[in-house]
Amino acid sequence: MRLSDVTHPNQLHGLTISQLESIAKEIRQKHLETIAATGGHLGPGLGVVELTLALYQTLDLDRDKVVWDVGHQAYPHKLITGRYKNFHTLRQKDGIAGYLNRRESEFDHFGAGHASTSISAALGMAIARDLQGENYKTVAIIGDGSLTGGMALEAINHAGHLPKTNLLVVLNDNEMSISANVGAIPKYLNKMRLSPPMKFITNNLEGQIRNIPFVGEQISPEIERIKDNLKIVTMVQNKVGAVFEELGFTYIGPVDGHNLKELIDTFKMAHTLTGPVMVHVSTTKGKGYSYAEADRVGYHAQNSFDLATGKAKPSTSSKPKPPSYSKVFADTLIKLAEHDKRIVAITAAMSTGTGLDKFQAALPNQFIDVGIAEQHALTVAAGMACEGMRPVAAIYSTFLQRGFDQIIHDICIQDLPVFLCLDRAGIVGADGPTHQGMYDIAYLRCIPNMVLMAPKDEAEMQNMIVTGLTHNGPSAMRYPRGNGVGAPLQDEDIEPLPIGKAEVLREGKDVLLLAYGSMVYPSLQVAELLNEHGISATVVNARFAKPLDTELILPLAQKIGKVVTLEEGCLMGGFGSAVLEALNDANVLAPVYRIGVPDILVEHASPEQSFNSLGLSSGQICDRILNQFAFNKQTVISQ
Repeated sequence: MRLSDVTHPNQLHGLTISQLESIAKEIRQKHLETIAATGGHLGPGLGVVELTLALYQTLDLDRDKVVWDVGHQAYPHKLITGRYKNFHTLRQKDGIAGYLNRRESEFDHFGAGHASTSISAALGMAIARDLQGENYKTVAIIGDGSLTGGMALEAINHAGHLPKTNLLVVLNDNEMSISANVGAIPKYLNKMRLSPPMKFITNNLEGQIRNIPFVGEQISPEIERIKDNLKIVTMVQNKVGAVFEELGFTYIGPVDGHNLKELIDTFKMAHTLTGPVMVHVSTTKGKGYSYAEADRVGYHAQNSFDLATGKAKPSTSSKPKPPSYSKVFADTLIKLAEHDKRIVAITAAMSTGTGLDKFQAALPNQFIDVGIAEQHALTVAAGMACEGMRPVAAIYSTFLQRGFDQIIHDICIQDLPVFLCLDRAGIVGADGPTHQGMYDIAYLRCIPNMVLMAPKDEAEMQNMIVTGLTHNGPSAMRYPRGNGVGAPLQDEDIEPLPIGKAEVLREGKDVLLLAYGSMVYPSLQVAELLNEHGISATVVNARFAKPLDTELILPLAQKIGKVVTLEEGCLMGGFGSAVLEALNDANVLAPVYRIGVPDILVEHASPEQSFNSLGLSSGQICDRILNQFAFNKQTVISQ
């Protein structure tokens, strides 16, 4: 059987180890060819090929439920659950999603894009199964990086309290999150990986049998079977897993995650046990692709690349790109932190993505990586702020959602000077709904004591970094994924901005464009397009969503009479809502047209495709404004 013949995972039943190894090879090849063409998560999926095949051979996937944590490692799962023929559309608009999606397949039992959710979800399914009198297996597959998340530990605590609830947790231990794992739990898991008793006992048994006179030679064909059986018994008794045993789990492991026979035997035995069971599987991130094995951080995810060399495909543009916002953020923070030892950069397992790996290399004593634990990162920052430090928590907008209560309870209620830096704010592209940074304006704007700002370009970002570090209270700065606009950077003597003050970039009499952050430069382009239709626009860079510059905005709105707000975020509760509220509170009766992301989920696509689908290109915005206010396109601008 070939991989292309597999349309249902139950077709794996009865296949020999040799046949499964052949399919595993095809999975890796298809995986590599697709990511090389489309981009996507590379290393995680390559490491779980054998794990997936072995587990699925021991399950009835018409009944049994498998929940993958995060989901970006589940490409092998997708390839054997009916999506092989469309796999070339991975992460493309209207194509196969880069994460699990319940709407995409009956085999995607729980969607995820954030870490540490799988054990909770699978336990919920197991409890529901028992309450409904049904009988099927429930499995959670979680990585060692995700295990550092508090939610995973909460789920283990709950599951261990339910000794009659059958639940299998497969711990995929590759010693990595995106970057190398940090903390006591990974250190403990590493100790478990290196545990010697299992190998010692089986090898000792083989030696003893072979030394039996007239017997050892004759039973040689049976030795391997005896070794395998004893190995499984030994793994159950392995007291290196005592912590999990004390928490109520039957612990089995560690198991070689690339040995199909050992995996199959282990999973079969685990299914016979009662109550919560943890199988600890040791895998290699990037397995089977030498470049990914050698650079497990760099090949966690890749844009399209040359499969033969492992290198990114050369850009077709000869024009040099401006630096990314992440790079400008890190470089500026390093310069400031070198002169102020109170500044500490904090990340939650995203040092590379946020640019803070460079900060870590330059100032290791002022850098903290807490692992996948955003809630903890924020309260640690609050604790440091209590003692006079200036903590900077750099967390993707979508991941900051996980620490909402900590922002309120630990930071804002106590009015502590914690500076939140929200990378990947707005539309992020192919990662889809779980990663779009849509909601931070809305979910932060409602909290007392919080200051919200967003730079129009990379130079203004530098000013905002200084603003956040000098403000004596909570503040947050959002900025988009990707490169800046090419604004000249400031080398030194960077000045803070006055809190809550906007700036007028262009004056006009017919319509007021109030733009926030990444929508400022598009608004200037819109103003040029409107001018071609005889419409003159005032363009304001709001800078702050909270506090709003009402001293500037209210008189302009009253004078001009037509207001358009522009933001790269959700309209409900966002920047436009803030403007509406301010006008309403001041009894300024001016029509307001809000432009941003409507009340929908933004699916995976390229950022450009998403902007076009949402009507957020400059040309589309111009047409929308003309239609909304029924402007006469022949209007002559008054001089």
